[in-house]
Amino acid sequence: MEEMELDGLIPYVGAGNCSSEIEAYGHGVDQILKKVNELEKRVSEVEQFHHDQSIKQLSISKGSARGKDERQISGLKKLQRDGCSREAAAAKRMQQLISQFGVILRQITQHKWAWPFLQPVDVKALGLHDYHKVIEKPMDFGTIRKRMEATDGTAYKNVQEICADVRLVFKNAMKYNDEKSEIHVMAKKLLGKFEEKWLPLHPKVAEEEKRLEQEEAEAQLDIQLAKDAANARMARKISNELYNADMHLEKLRAIVISKCRKISTDEKRKIAVALDKLPMEDVDKALEIVAEYDPSFQSKGDLVDLDLDAQSERTLWRLKFFVKGALEVQERSSTVVVDANNNHDRTNENKAYCNNNKKRKKEICSAIARTAKKRSLKPSS
Repeated sequence: MEEMELDGLIPYVGAGNCSSEIEAYGHGVDQILKKVNELEKRVSEVEQFHHDQSIKQLSISKGSARGKDERQISGLKKLQRDGCSREAAAAKRMQQLISQFGVILRQITQHKWAWPFLQPVDVKALGLHDYHKVIEKPMDFGTIRKRMEATDGTAYKNVQEICADVRLVFKNAMKYNDEKSEIHVMAKKLLGKFEEKWLPLHPKVAEEEKRLEQEEAEAQLDIQLAKDAANARMARKISNELYNADMHLEKLRAIVISKCRKISTDEKRKIAVALDKLPMEDVDKALEIVAEYDPSFQSKGDLVDLDLDAQSERTLWRLKFFVKGALEVQERSSTVVVDANNNHDRTNENKAYCNNNKKRKKEICSAIARTAKKRSLKPSS
């Protein structure tokens, strides 16, 4: 009977319609494996997301967190709408505070000593050649007023920014001019008056800043909880899809295995010989294949007793194709390896690694040989 080998997943089948049928199964397996790989990638992304978020959550105070049920919201779109409304309300409150600060500013700029500070210092006209060396950031009330009224996105966002620039106007004047000079005295006097007028407004500004900070923290937590819920749903969906894909894959494997012929004694011998030719890392992978279908099999340890006659047909076919592929890779690699005679400078570590590999392979192959010998001594039934 004509036989053919199924490339990739398992094996020889009888002639006739079986050939096209097995090809169809092979295609189905490939598609499922592709889907599983995609799902596993998505699972990894979800796991990474939750890992990153768990680290962030450690920095959040327990007192600022509310119960998950209480904080649950319908979706990110609603959060975004709420965020826009909250920002608009906060901007309106801040604008009211800026207007109140504007009253203080007008009172200061209308003082009889305020005239030197209303416009930028004319360095060239006054012959102040070292001014920009002494003063890092010049400031004046005309510049402050323009920025308060700006509509191009450069306007002050809060009262504290304006307050800092007002102080800078006077501190620059005090820094550049001598303490006994008229300008220094005027700047010092006006700075004192400004601090007196600013003091009653400061608590309101501080309260608003604290409120904004709390609202921002709560908004971020709401968004985080919504993302967590969405990712949890995604994780459950992916998990279900993975389970279904695994079930389909197992069914296909079972169907294909049922159509396979039995592995012959000669093929078992060839598998054992191939294992002796493989590097230790490939031998370990082969043992993992055995352990995958035989949980009682111990693939680790100094001595591994591998009985090929005791393995299922599925395991044997997988071993057959694994060692075949591994030997082909080894053969291709050997064509680009430099002649061993030119490698006299190998390190002692590499030599020890190779010796350990040879020792473990010898032990495994000896175990296989002992098992085969025991079976050959059994009386035939």
